[in-house]
Amino acid sequence: MFHVGGARSALFNWALARQQQGKFVLRIEDTDAERNRPEWVDGIISALAAIGISDKDPAFEGPYFQSHNTEGQCEAALKLHAEGKAYYCDCNREELVQRTGSQHLGYDGFCRDRGLAYAEGRALRFRTPDEGATVVDDVVRGRTEFPNNAIEDFVIARGDGSPVFILANAADDVREGITHVIRGEEHLSNTPKQQLLWEAFGAQPPVWGHLPVIVNEKRQKLSKRRDKVALEDYLAEGYLPEAMVNYLMLLGWGPGDDTEIRPYEELEALFRLEDVNKAAAFFDVKKLSAFNGEYIRKLSEEEFAAACQRWLQAPYAPWPSEAFDDAVFRSVALLAQPRITVLSEITKYVDWLFLDEAPYDEASWAKAMKPGAEAMLASARNGWAQAEWTADALKAGLETAAAEHGLKLGKAQAPVRVAVTGRTVGLPLFESVEVLGRERTLARLDAASAKLAATGS
Repeated sequence: MFHVGGARSALFNWALARQQQGKFVLRIEDTDAERNRPEWVDGIISALAAIGISDKDPAFEGPYFQSHNTEGQCEAALKLHAEGKAYYCDCNREELVQRTGSQHLGYDGFCRDRGLAYAEGRALRFRTPDEGATVVDDVVRGRTEFPNNAIEDFVIARGDGSPVFILANAADDVREGITHVIRGEEHLSNTPKQQLLWEAFGAQPPVWGHLPVIVNEKRQKLSKRRDKVALEDYLAEGYLPEAMVNYLMLLGWGPGDDTEIRPYEELEALFRLEDVNKAAAFFDVKKLSAFNGEYIRKLSEEEFAAACQRWLQAPYAPWPSEAFDDAVFRSVALLAQPRITVLSEITKYVDWLFLDEAPYDEASWAKAMKPGAEAMLASARNGWAQAEWTADALKAGLETAAAEHGLKLGKAQAPVRVAVTGRTVGLPLFESVEVLGRERTLARLDAASAKLAATGS
């Protein structure tokens, strides 16, 4: 699944590429067979498309596959060896521990000057400089110096000759003309090795930009084992792509004013990589939901009805498909639209319309069906039995019934709402009852009264 952090990184890259009339390059780094499946690749491409990044835009380039350039990567590794920038090593872990007396120290350079030729089982190591420092100038994090004597001679090709990821990554970047690498800060520690490889290839290193980590409400790094992190999961729950894009663009960056709800085009125009914060970015699901609610309220009536369709059918809808009536749904859609923050909420706002009986919610029943509820239901039924079936007339009828019991309308309508819709919270009651119709409404009031009588409440 596509991590929201990856989506944020992609959007920042996309904004920068489009600003500078450049190219956003999608490369699938698929050399690890256990972590590579065609359906996962398709998932990445479709997730990017959902947030507006696709080959429909000329700024998009790819996808390229790292595995398709294995020959070029091997040639790059051999060239480094031929130039004396890499050497073969036949050391194993046990020998290293024996020499250094530690399980934790990195490679000690034992094979640097042994002049070993290639043989099966011998890894190829990059010869890091002995002195000085590798300086990474990062647009976000500033200048960072990494002492070269703290960077071990790292492996760039395995004992079977196949390139390891760090070599493949740098070789592909140089081959594809990458100018900017914008990614999560967890990759910063790898950057000096990659920069050394770029320089060894005779190439100008790219502009680096390492984005702040994204954390949950406990300020812990978002984890797929603990948190909901997949972009697809949020979209499947009913978060609009436009809302997700707007929110993700503001994770670690802001336009410098108090306006947060903005179309992507404005955010893109305002985006500056140098203004990205170093501090961790809090992924606030409540704030995301508020953003989503704003975007839902901006939809036209037709757009809202169309966006809800997924949650009005199986497997999300609890009613049989033949019970659904689109015209009935549309008659209450505008009542629901300002009340939901996620599209999947629409089901519980309208299920009472398409079920034979009112849905049962234990907490709502317990809260509303207090002593006196049965009498209130009876009065409501009597008042509505012959009433004109309009929202205004139904409200007037219930106000009269409430007065008979010395209650305010809010108190009086609580048991009626639960009897008719099954819940204490929902759409405006009288408009809802008008749509449900006289026969079904009275039947539900009777059913609730019978249940109260049977339980002695």
